[in-house]
Amino acid sequence: MMTAFDRRSLLRGALGLGALGLLPAWARAGEGTRSPAALSGEEIKLSIGHVMPRIDGRTGHGVAINGTIPGPLIRLKEGQNVRIAVTNNLDEDTSIHWHGLLVPFQMDGVPGVSFPGIKPGETFTYDFPVRQSGTYWWHSHSGLQELSGHYAPMIIDPAGEDPIAYDREHVIVLSDWSFRHPHELFRKLKAQAGYFNQQKQTVAGLLRGEDQSLKGRIEWSKMRMDPTDILDVTGSTYTYLVNGHGPADNWTGLFSPGERVRLRIINSAAMTTFNVRIPGLALEVVAVDGQPVSPVSVDEFQTAPAETYDVIVRPTEDKAFTLVAEASDRSGLARATLAPRLGMTAPVPPLRKRPLATMKDMGMGNMAHGMDMPGMDMSMRSQANAPSVPLTPGVQSISPMPMDRMAEPPQGLEDVGHKVLTYADLANLNEPKDKRPPGRTIEIHLTGNMERFMWAFDGQPYGPDRKPYAFARGERARVVLINDTMMAHPIHLHGHFFELVNGQERQPLKHTVNVAPGSRTAFDLTADEPGDWAFHCHMLLHMHAGMFAVVTVRPLDGEAA
Repeated sequence: MMTAFDRRSLLRGALGLGALGLLPAWARAGEGTRSPAALSGEEIKLSIGHVMPRIDGRTGHGVAINGTIPGPLIRLKEGQNVRIAVTNNLDEDTSIHWHGLLVPFQMDGVPGVSFPGIKPGETFTYDFPVRQSGTYWWHSHSGLQELSGHYAPMIIDPAGEDPIAYDREHVIVLSDWSFRHPHELFRKLKAQAGYFNQQKQTVAGLLRGEDQSLKGRIEWSKMRMDPTDILDVTGSTYTYLVNGHGPADNWTGLFSPGERVRLRIINSAAMTTFNVRIPGLALEVVAVDGQPVSPVSVDEFQTAPAETYDVIVRPTEDKAFTLVAEASDRSGLARATLAPRLGMTAPVPPLRKRPLATMKDMGMGNMAHGMDMPGMDMSMRSQANAPSVPLTPGVQSISPMPMDRMAEPPQGLEDVGHKVLTYADLANLNEPKDKRPPGRTIEIHLTGNMERFMWAFDGQPYGPDRKPYAFARGERARVVLINDTMMAHPIHLHGHFFELVNGQERQPLKHTVNVAPGSRTAFDLTADEPGDWAFHCHMLLHMHAGMFAVVTVRPLDGEAA
């Protein structure tokens, strides 16, 4: 008997772009080499253009790089210089941001912040030294083009010996695809924030004793909160892809039994957090956001948009294994296969029960006994809990008791019965470069109104009057992110790595941190890259709705201190 996933994937599973000739060589199934095909060298040319892929009998619009979705893999070497000429064949401006790369801010690729953008018909040449190694990716920072296919992976090989030993590697790019135009997705969410959520609680479920009790449902409805609101855009419109392949297309990566296989897993989805596992294989996490960490063996991990995870797997049997990337709201999944030979498959597990948000996700701490907390103001909109945040219509709630949740399994993975990676498990493989204590602490509130689909930092959406977060060059500061919303937000800082304050002596380096609902997350930043840098939520439509700001680091090169 087919599961709901099987039926849906077969109905929509011809989504893979390989049949259309729109896939780059690195993304095709069963590549026989031990490293995927890539563009490399000191001179690289890219062109951005429209494509009209015909998928499962339907025609949709996409934005392709060198004619492919995803774009070509770029492979560079630490210590080299690269010139990348980007020609815009669209009828609108475009750009490329080199996600996670330490580049001069003029090369960072954010229109209106670090450069003007690339006009139709024009070519812009990015020219920068390669200062690091690891797994990264690149994407448009213009409008909503990233949602239409404007993204691609990047590998930078170390100048010396790689600290991570492996026999074979595969690039695994996770993404989400909808036939709806990106601006239609945004319009639907502005009109009705839960438009794509088809997993809401029902009266029939209540009568069967499922989900929340009647009392709980009444309490949550009084607060105008929906515990099933985990992701804004769901499998009701999305098909989830691995390297451009839909679930039924079954992208396959080869291995020989006994090999150490390095999977470079990149979440390039616009709006989807994935839970990744390979039933029957342990995942040894060896790098996060391109930076090596002390190896951690887990059975599953969660990756938010913009994060990258390098894992080592060691298949010893002559059999296939299924790589599962399940959307965190369990509305769909991406699927691929690791196998000794093409044509082999392994069972695809059914979707698990969707999670429900809890009082902790509302910022209520460990509160477990309803809404009555004698002697405490547990109002969801008390300005006493965030005096610096104006109570505008865009601020639906303020977390009364936000907690550090880095040692907890991510939302929905608390009771899966196997080892799940937490941020607290991560430790830098190397000693920190800056051992100074932070000189000051900055609190930034992640705010929103889920019903109106309004998002911001500190209640102030991005606009011409929004002041930047300013740092002195070389300053060491602690940044505390307080999530006043019931949704997780992957927060990305351009041009820098920061150290997660996660209880480890060697704090791990990251460029993106997923801040759990109702939580507080801290990182230590050494502001050593002068310039103007974008700082934003990497849920693309959250950023588009206002959760974006600029970080300035001064003085610039050549300026007086």
